[in-house]
Amino acid sequence: MKDSTLLPILKSQTQADLLALLYLNPDREFSVTEVARRIGCSVPGAHHEVVRLVDSGFIGERREGNSRLVSAVNNSILTQGLTLLLTATHGPLPILSAALEGVSGITEAYIFGSWAARYLGVAGGVPNDIDVLVVGDVDKDLLYKISEDTSKVLGRDVNIRRVSRAAWRSSTDGFLSTVRENPLVSLANTDSSHSASTARLGKSKMGR
Repeated sequence: MKDSTLLPILKSQTQADLLALLYLNPDREFSVTEVARRIGCSVPGAHHEVVRLVDSGFIGERREGNSRLVSAVNNSILTQGLTLLLTATHGPLPILSAALEGVSGITEAYIFGSWAARYLGVAGGVPNDIDVLVVGDVDKDLLYKISEDTSKVLGRDVNIRRVSRAAWRSSTDGFLSTVRENPLVSLANTDSSHSASTARLGKSKMGR
């Protein structure tokens, strides 16, 4: 099970992604199957982490028929501190996924740069900003607004760059070629068929 490079005090990347999903969506419940889909792991893997975190009191659960619904614990002495810690480390993935959900014209969207590298296990310092690439025909003013809003939530600059589908598929643009060759983390909940999970990982060189 892969370690969390962004927050190495946690047991694994799966645990970090699960806690981030729940604590950064504090008013929502998720089934174990949906948790697995959104954080990009197997259902048994998600179930294993859910059991551990429920038993330790970090997340809550309730039954609805055959479904096991899990959510953040909002009345714990640890809630505020854990939420802040998860926002600062793993927050970009669930927060940006939610911000781009349903935005018309997006075919693909990725986090790249230092945050993506840390998320994929490349050692290094805490990222100072978040770099996002949006592929498709999207209103620039809307992307600017999303950039401003998510920057406030995450406490650091979120830089969103829009490119056309043709440019993204072309091999002639040096910048985009560099982006493709380095760590990429796909953002879910867009119009793209790539949105099957919250944490689908782009093909990348891990030597950044």
